[in-house]
Amino acid sequence: MADVLLYHHIQGLTDGVRAFADELRADGHTVHTPDLFDGRTFDSIEEGFAFATETGFDVIHARGAAAAKGHATGLVYAGMSLGVVSAQRLAQTMPHARGALLLFSCVPVTEFGEAWPEGVPVQIHGNEGDEFFDEDLPAARELAESTDAAELFVYPGDQHLFADSSLDAYDAEATALLLERVRAFLAAV
Repeated sequence: MADVLLYHHIQGLTDGVRAFADELRADGHTVHTPDLFDGRTFDSIEEGFAFATETGFDVIHARGAAAAKGHATGLVYAGMSLGVVSAQRLAQTMPHARGALLLFSCVPVTEFGEAWPEGVPVQIHGNEGDEFFDEDLPAARELAESTDAAELFVYPGDQHLFADSSLDAYDAEATALLLERVRAFLAAV
């Protein structure tokens, strides 16, 4: 079973993020869900973005790095949207990373090193019509083409946080497929 560190999205550690983690826990995985917003959740992406801007993205990303300390090595780093920055940075820079799950976002690999680390599998998931993911799609494609350890899954739809069951953006069908793929990934790492 995998040990997963799952970072939440821009609206905070919502009930939907917790439910997603619980889905993976039900399969026997250990899933840690650090709260980078100190208990705050937001009704919209814009409200979450305003909070993150006021708090400082550097502060939030430092909280993400701090949340990884004290965990055993060999983690799968997972992130949803904003949380992808922490997850991807750690997957690329921490020795013994078992894998990465990048949901709804992807940062250019060169932000955290020269190349994706050899032997670290990664999945990237996003909606094809999501305005936020569309900005990251070139980086996602570049990562997927740079290593055999990467898989890119693009779903039909335009919602950003489609796997968060507590939000209006939730897409049960796409989430079921995403979870099927994530479960296969976690079973293989």
